[in-house]
Amino acid sequence: MKNIEFISPIEGDMLHGWDGQVVEGTLQTTVKVKAPLQHFIVINGVEAREREGVFEALVTLSEYQNTVEVKNMTTGESAQIKVFWLPNFAGNYRLSIDDNIWFLRDIHQNDANYTSIFDNEYLAFLKQIHDEYGTKIHLNLFYETDGFNLSQLTDRFKPEWTANADWLRLSFHARGEFPDMPYRTAGYQQVADDCEMVKNEIRRFAGEAVIGPVTTLHWGEATVEGSRALRDAGYVGQLGYFNVDDDLPPVSYYLTVEQRRQLKKRFVWHDTEEDITFVRSSIVIDKKELPEIVPHLDNYANLPSGQPPYVDFLVHEQYYYPFYEAYQPDFRDRIRACVRWATEKGYQPAFLGDCIF
Repeated sequence: MKNIEFISPIEGDMLHGWDGQVVEGTLQTTVKVKAPLQHFIVINGVEAREREGVFEALVTLSEYQNTVEVKNMTTGESAQIKVFWLPNFAGNYRLSIDDNIWFLRDIHQNDANYTSIFDNEYLAFLKQIHDEYGTKIHLNLFYETDGFNLSQLTDRFKPEWTANADWLRLSFHARGEFPDMPYRTAGYQQVADDCEMVKNEIRRFAGEAVIGPVTTLHWGEATVEGSRALRDAGYVGQLGYFNVDDDLPPVSYYLTVEQRRQLKKRFVWHDTEEDITFVRSSIVIDKKELPEIVPHLDNYANLPSGQPPYVDFLVHEQYYYPFYEAYQPDFRDRIRACVRWATEKGYQPAFLGDCIF
């Protein structure tokens, strides 16, 4: 039986500037553990003090990956965990959009008329958001939809995609919208093949510069083999909802209930066995009515998690279009409400991939 129990942080926790005090690029943070009372406990060489049955010590994290070692000097027992220091995580936000394919079909259908990718109204709106607020925008792509797939898209706008890669990124989402939860039971090869098919097309028509190390898998459900395939394709960061202890869909890849609880509380966690970083989205914009958005975001301050250190605003492309059966006429207003909230709260625009290492 282990007599040392880590309370906070725990294995795989990714710590940020809100978890302590930043001093010359390092993080000074308090480590809390349970151990036998009246024993002499040392954490990373610092004598721990017992407070209400918990031992605490202030330690310094200076590297991306850090070892926290607890030694019981009374018994000789020791325990270690790996934790991570993310100096660029807290205080940033992005807009991420799932299920993207229709705007690319429109560019294809208007190939003879468009002189810019921003002749497409949807992309023009997103550029307007960027121009007004500096927002970094990440689009997760399907490979195909009715009457169109990515292999048909022209590459003549490749220089323009590349020129806008400082604020616009593209990544794999799924082969298509249906069936629901396409990768829930999928093996490694199916995910790898679909992912590579999309990434190859992105490279062809938009260039390497728009590809980053983060994606959101369609429905956020995968086997561990599926998540490994994403990781091996370069997607170390995988975003989901990580719902738990409620009636909502988990959207949590392969994670256990306890791991989901940690993500619900922390918003970010690294599976050290698989070398995958999971990040929790802060809001699904199309699931909230416009008047509900700001109260929902403000309410984080009243929850155990507190305000999100990194805010991911997630929405789905199809709600933009009047021809879609569930069209949301205030799609633009909802996005503006989110971005305005982040700006007023002092969050800065940043790609998630630039913040999790």
